[in-house]
Amino acid sequence: MAEMAVTVAAGALRPCSGVSPAASGTGHRRPAVALAGWRVLAPAAPFKLRLSSPAVRVPRAASSAAIEDGSSSNTDTVPTPKVIIDQDSDPDATIVEITLGDRLGDLLDTMNALKNLGLNVVKASVCLDSTGKHIKLAITKLSTGRKIGDPELLEAVRLTIINNMIQYHPEASSLLALGATFGPEPPTELVDLDIATHINIYDDGPDRSLLVVETADRAGLLVDLVKIIDDINITVQSGEFDTEGLLAKAKFHVSYRGQPLIKALQQVLANSLRYFLRRPTTEEASF
Repeated sequence: MAEMAVTVAAGALRPCSGVSPAASGTGHRRPAVALAGWRVLAPAAPFKLRLSSPAVRVPRAASSAAIEDGSSSNTDTVPTPKVIIDQDSDPDATIVEITLGDRLGDLLDTMNALKNLGLNVVKASVCLDSTGKHIKLAITKLSTGRKIGDPELLEAVRLTIINNMIQYHPEASSLLALGATFGPEPPTELVDLDIATHINIYDDGPDRSLLVVETADRAGLLVDLVKIIDDINITVQSGEFDTEGLLAKAKFHVSYRGQPLIKALQQVLANSLRYFLRRPTTEEASF
C-alpha cells in the first residue's frame, strides 16, 4: 500500500464535537452503550494476538529547552493526555486517537516515528475543540498492509506516541504515569493500585465475552495483560487500549475455544489479573 503524506495547515483544522471512529463504509450511527465512559465496540473478526515481536526501545523525551518555539504550551489548565488504540472500529487498520494541546508540528513527527516502526499511516484527520487538538490515525503494517496484531508492536506504538507527545508538550509529563519514564517531570500524584484497579467481565454475544480492565498505567502494561490472558488459554479476539493520564483502560473481546467465558473461568481470569496487577514484574529497561 502506498504511503500517504499528510500536511495539515492551521486554517485546515476543523472543529469537532468529540473523538470517535467513523463507521466504516456506512452512514449508520452505532448505538449507545450502557457502560459509562466506554465507547461501543463494533463486532470484529477474531484474530489471535501474537507474542512474538522483539521488544522495541523508545527514546526518552527531550527536555523542554529542546522544544521548538511557537504556540504557548504552558497554560493554566492542561487537558488530560489521551492515547486510544482501537482494534475494533476498522476491519483493515488500527485506529489511534491522540488528544492534547494545540501544536501542529507533532503530527508529522508522530507519523515519521511510526514509519520508523515499520508502519504506514493510511488516513489522518485533525480537529480542534475546547478540550484541545484531536488527531485520529489509521495505521497498518508497511510489510503486510494490514492492521497491527502484535501486542509488543501495539505497545511500542503507544510509548512512541506518548514520548513524542511529551517532546511537544513537556507540561503533560506530570499528568502521565509514563512521564516518570519518558518525561522531564514525573507525575505529581501517585495512583493506589488497589483503589484504581477495576476488572469486570460481561457476556457479549453467543461466542465471546467482554473484559474491561482499569488500572494504573505503566510501560509494558498492554503486553502483560495480553500475556496473562494468553497464559490461561483464553483468546483475545480484538479490543481497545486507552491511556488517560495516570490510568490505563483496556477492553478486550475474549473467548475460550470459540465460546464466551463461563463464570468459573471469568473468576480465574479476574483473580489472575488482580494478582498480577498488584505485583507487576515488567522491567522498564525492556521498553
